[in-house]
Amino acid sequence: MTSAAPSPVTQATFEIGDEHTASRIVDTITEIYPDPDLAIAAFEAPGGRWDITMHFAEPPDEEMIRALVTQAAGEAAAKTIVFGTVEAKDWVKASLADLVPVHAGRYIVHGSHDRDRVPANKIGIEIEAALAFGTGHHGTTRGCLILLNQVLNQRTPGRVLDLGSGTGVLAIAAARSLKRRILASDIDPRSVLVARDNARLNGVGNLVEAIEATGFHSPQFAANGPFGLVLANILANPLRKLAPSLARHLAPNGFVILSGLLPHQASSVVATYRDNGLKLIRRLQIDGWSSLLMQRR
Repeated sequence: MTSAAPSPVTQATFEIGDEHTASRIVDTITEIYPDPDLAIAAFEAPGGRWDITMHFAEPPDEEMIRALVTQAAGEAAAKTIVFGTVEAKDWVKASLADLVPVHAGRYIVHGSHDRDRVPANKIGIEIEAALAFGTGHHGTTRGCLILLNQVLNQRTPGRVLDLGSGTGVLAIAAARSLKRRILASDIDPRSVLVARDNARLNGVGNLVEAIEATGFHSPQFAANGPFGLVLANILANPLRKLAPSLARHLAPNGFVILSGLLPHQASSVVATYRDNGLKLIRRLQIDGWSSLLMQRR
């Protein structure tokens, strides 16, 4: 007796202009369609745009999906959504194929399908395709990992903070390199849970303390600081606003890695942090995004 073939699933695909908007769309859709009704993945496409692919266990209300995307990204984006059906067994494979390993200094960010391909002299960080934000495929994450590698080649920082941790890639990288506790914070409670899951997946669940916090408004920052290294892959405006608080939580000669910056925003962020006692060590540009390494004077 043969088993019945899996029923086709509904697929919706479209492209959006930037990671921030793509993240907002993912958040909006997943509030309405929780697991296991929906699998959603976002991947950076050539030119800095983002491809979003959704697979629904049951045919969705297409008008509702377009309305949700309109709410998150505007009507023009919603009009580009293409709905279709694919074989249930094929979409996971297709998603994983898009998530190729990313090399950044000593680090390789990969999906489970490439777990056995990580060389012995590299540090593998495993992130699943369904959690594509912060997988290392965006220029900001790669820039942070490269600058983290540079810092660790120069010295061993004391306490480390990953501010705005997202999926926890940077906190995991620091924990696996330093073999010590790392504080990771994010304003999004879902991201905090994802970071904890990813830390456990990568064998550092006991080292990464992921908390929900806005800015530095939590007693855990004072309890865990001052920090010899702060990683903050956020956006330009929040980084400028956080500069005084971040500088106060830095140890003498402490490093800060800043990203989430468009090239034209980098100089103003550098100036703001210089006003708060930091000096620029290195500016890195990858795929149209700038990352900064600065140090407290």
